[in-house]
Amino acid sequence: MQNPLISIITPFKNTEVFLSDCIHSITQQSYTNWELIIVDDGSTDASYTLVSNFAKAEPRIKLLKNDGVGIIDALQLAFKNSTGSYITRMDSDDIMHPDKLQILLTSLLENGKQHVAVGLVQYFSDEGISNGYARYERWLNDLTITGSNYSEIYKECVIPSPCWMLHRDDFITADAFNPNRYPEDYDLTFRFYKHNFKCIPCNQVLHQWRDYSTRTSRTHEHYAQNYFLDIKLHYFLALNYDPERPITIWGAGTKGKNIAKALIEKEIPFYWICDNKKKIGKHIYNQELHNFDYLKQIKNPQCIVTVANTEAQQEITTYFDTHKMKPMTDYFFFC
Repeated sequence: MQNPLISIITPFKNTEVFLSDCIHSITQQSYTNWELIIVDDGSTDASYTLVSNFAKAEPRIKLLKNDGVGIIDALQLAFKNSTGSYITRMDSDDIMHPDKLQILLTSLLENGKQHVAVGLVQYFSDEGISNGYARYERWLNDLTITGSNYSEIYKECVIPSPCWMLHRDDFITADAFNPNRYPEDYDLTFRFYKHNFKCIPCNQVLHQWRDYSTRTSRTHEHYAQNYFLDIKLHYFLALNYDPERPITIWGAGTKGKNIAKALIEKEIPFYWICDNKKKIGKHIYNQELHNFDYLKQIKNPQCIVTVANTEAQQEITTYFDTHKMKPMTDYFFFC
């Protein structure tokens, strides 16, 4: 049995109340050949002291202080100081399943390079889990069970930031943590997709994902919806857009308007359709809105769908199926 070193990359900032549980879940892993590169990103509580005490007792823990500002700088510093053949990331407020490292590594050893090992996640919170997070958990896990994560990559981040592992060479090929683009976990997922690293199916819960009101993804401006839309459009234009085919936006809500505005700024022409009778025939940003049946008049379009309602999405998907249009080629759900 191979026994390669796994580097666990973990930034932290003011997570004193959660860090002990996190680190204990790492030190109790059934797979023992790991190093934890853990970086303080400017904590003002007792987090650094707490981790320092762990590091004094556990030589596999390497504690660093961020010499830059923000999570991307912290991740870059951690990776620079890592030496493992396999790379994974852990959030400082979460908990690993005891066999998480072993299961992810075994998947990679069986499948080889150009694969990403992922696992199911489970949210937990003292305050209870919202319906939104519960839906996201189900959606994400359904994709992971079949390894079809990329099939809906333009909706949300399809690989949980603290529950993946891949070979160091592949991580470097995907440009590691180098791009200064937020949300950094979503950007990394798109780069895995770009390089066609296959997601290995998994049906086991490997990660306990903590939710609380002051969590960074809830409060920091870099995780606001406009950043998500920017990243989606950036990678769509780079990876899936065919300049020989006309773009059609389906939906005239806030997201549809933001996509339209961005395309106008990039001087990329598009058509705009919607189901809202009050908007059909009107102009927004000097662009006329048409009924969705107008799509039949557009030759070989690529459609960006910005309609969020689940039932409406099902109806739209049925419409595309009827017209023999294929997901991730002819149409892309952006929400």
